[in-house]
Amino acid sequence: MGLLENMDQRAKRFSVIDVTLAQCAAMFFALFIAKLIPQIMNINIWWFVALSVLCTAKLSCVFWFKK
Repeated sequence: MGLLENMDQRAKRFSVIDVTLAQCAAMFFALFIAKLIPQIMNINIWWFVALSVLCTAKLSCVFWFKK
């Protein structure tokens, strides 16, 4: 079994609560980085919007279009 198949099998064990906890951990990590480097918060808001759209593009395609 390859690395990707192994990781896919492990990810399938996650429940909705596990995924939500991972999202919260990522959010808190982002806040931690923003507190360490406050200049990040001086970036134009449209950069954050563009990065958000790019990060959710694949997830949206899988959710809406993949069968």
